[in-house]
Amino acid sequence: MKLSLVFFGAALAPIIWGTTYIVTTEYLPDGYPLTAAVLRALPAGLLLLTFTRTLPSPLWLARCFVLGALNFSIFWWLLFVAAYTLPGGIAATVGAVQPVLVLFLSSVLLQSRLSPLAVLAGFGGVLGVSLLMVQSTVSLPPVGLLAAFGGAVSMAFGIVLTKVWQPDVSPLTFTAWQLTCGGVLLLPISMIFEPALTGVDLKAVGGLVYLSVVGGALTYFLWFSGIARHGPNTVAPLGLLSPVTAVVLGWGILGQSFNVTQSFGAALVLASVFFCVRLARS
Repeated sequence: MKLSLVFFGAALAPIIWGTTYIVTTEYLPDGYPLTAAVLRALPAGLLLLTFTRTLPSPLWLARCFVLGALNFSIFWWLLFVAAYTLPGGIAATVGAVQPVLVLFLSSVLLQSRLSPLAVLAGFGGVLGVSLLMVQSTVSLPPVGLLAAFGGAVSMAFGIVLTKVWQPDVSPLTFTAWQLTCGGVLLLPISMIFEPALTGVDLKAVGGLVYLSVVGGALTYFLWFSGIARHGPNTVAPLGLLSPVTAVVLGWGILGQSFNVTQSFGAALVLASVFFCVRLARS
């Protein structure tokens, strides 16, 4: 199967996601992971629904709540917890296990062939991001690490089930359903467990609009389109581009560490993405 513009659009999505951590730490008020996740998902979903004007049937509504929970409610909540408690590059890199998890889940749920070389390439990505994490002066709170790993597990299930459950609608409509359901699930939880949002200035509003419109609606439309066209095993490794982006931004903008070892790790990640995609297409 030849790679299409849809594939390269899907590759753009994790590159944009790599900016989430720097936007969260530099623009958003501290300590609102659930509220930030709601304000990222729900407005994006409602915005897309105004364009698609299509609502799911009861069966697809139930499925979209499951997918919305995995891809957005749980994943984004844990993502923001990780972003608030870990340096951006480290928060992004823990999710490197996601492509490996997708390979195993696809073999079970999609009956796809589990290639040992693909698994090896996936663990090469894990090794690469572990080298990206080499920052001796940085403390690593266990809560942040667990949140980042839990988010990777949640999204791995969401990626595979997104392919298992493919409604007869456009990727834009499917994205709108999932974003809206994920935001609806998060809304009451955020109201119960977090105080009212304060300290919102124009910078914070700009950050939230960016995360919702660009980092939410646009990127997940590109991501889900890629999964529908090329399958989870081909698209999931592209998620490793997110930690590379986050580390480079942390170095270039925040002055964080980026030494020779981390450079080698970034190269290893890119090689892993290349071989994982190539093996998935063979």
